[in-house]
Amino acid sequence: MAFDAMAADGSPAPAATGDLAHRLAGAVTGRVILESDPAYDEARRVWNGMIDRRPLAVVQAVSIEDVPPVVRIAAEQDLRLAVRGGGHNVAGNGSVDGGIVLDLGALRAVEVDVATRTVRVEPGATLGDVDRATEPHALAVPSGVISGTGMSGLTLGGGVGWLTRGYGLAADNLLGADVVTASGERLRASESENPDLFWGLRGGGGNFGVVTSFTFRAYPLGPSVFGANLFYGRPRWSQALRAYAGWTRDLPEELTSIVTFMVPPPDWELGGEVVMIVGAAWSGPDHAEPETLLARLREASPPDGEVVEPTSWTAWQSAADGLFPRGVRAYWKNASFDRLDDRIIEALLEHAGRLTKLGAAADIHHMEGAFGRVAEDDTPFPNRSARYWLNIYGYWDDAAEDRERIAWVRGFHTAMEPHAMSGHYVNFLGDEGPGSDQRALALAAYGPERLQRLVELKRRYDPENLFRLNHNIDPS
Repeated sequence: MAFDAMAADGSPAPAATGDLAHRLAGAVTGRVILESDPAYDEARRVWNGMIDRRPLAVVQAVSIEDVPPVVRIAAEQDLRLAVRGGGHNVAGNGSVDGGIVLDLGALRAVEVDVATRTVRVEPGATLGDVDRATEPHALAVPSGVISGTGMSGLTLGGGVGWLTRGYGLAADNLLGADVVTASGERLRASESENPDLFWGLRGGGGNFGVVTSFTFRAYPLGPSVFGANLFYGRPRWSQALRAYAGWTRDLPEELTSIVTFMVPPPDWELGGEVVMIVGAAWSGPDHAEPETLLARLREASPPDGEVVEPTSWTAWQSAADGLFPRGVRAYWKNASFDRLDDRIIEALLEHAGRLTKLGAAADIHHMEGAFGRVAEDDTPFPNRSARYWLNIYGYWDDAAEDRERIAWVRGFHTAMEPHAMSGHYVNFLGDEGPGSDQRALALAAYGPERLQRLVELKRRYDPENLFRLNHNIDPS
């Protein structure tokens, strides 16, 4: 029976809410939190402080056995279902107005099999959880760049990070996944079991079910890794970015680099002055080679300052965590490029030069390498021919700045679109609001051929679109 008992103001009647709570509590061992619970406001929060949604109930799972009954109840009651892993998604898809939040954040176990170099990860684990489990074995799973990011959402969207050139996306290194579908059925997805579903999970987002465990391939790394940051003040940007474009033409794939334009925090030595940072991480064992490679960039464009030293993988992965605290307001957009020519560089520098406030920033990820060797149709992730991926983002505290900050990101993105390739990375997309055209966004992200394949997959595994609180693939 549908959940249709409503109060006069259109909200669910207390009796109906109580009935839902009773059904959920009888079906799960985890905690069921309602609006009347003192823990409600904390339980409904997600990382992005702009997202302020009020679910009917938050189910904090304590076991994967809690997942199928929550999925079934949401489907039977025709309630919107938000699935939350690490809760770091910028679009805020881990919460919902007037529906159920299935919070998997307590399920954070990570099991490392050193002999097979495989890692099993529960759906609430963060990048930091995975890194802390693998580092003692001198292993790493390719992931992202902020340790508080949820491994689940990162992988389902793709997973761009510091090992992308050496070993590919997080999704490229997924070997298998356990999934609860919209019908409550449990499936295993891998190259040999339900391979169509396995294909969709590696970049198609959370559209096809709730993943209750991931199995990843791991690679040798450490115990110390080579990390470098070169700092350039505004007068050197033009020379430095052109030097960077030349430098990245023939780098070995063990070196992944990201160029960041940002206003550093006041406690940084360069705090208050907008800066360009070339960050680089080496995934190989020999630290002498990246030193030689870095010397080429220094020679072409001497930095104003630098920090170059061996470090631990966990320290490198968590170095920028403080810039993205939980509760910050955030909005992101992205684009990809096959080159960094003079026109693109001029457009980048013009808009990066408008950075005046802490929290407005842009990253240029150098792709290629292992990422580029994956065939275009092997995963839903778009545009394997991209050489660079630009993420334009803002994060701030004051709601009064929302309009200005969002306009800056959108303006920067609009200026770059004429130079960009097709495709968007869904993990770098913010919430476009209730009036946005989800089909157009999906088409822009995946392109017509991938989108058609994703739609067919959606029709098979989620024909009623229960899992629609994401960058949605509409089965219709």
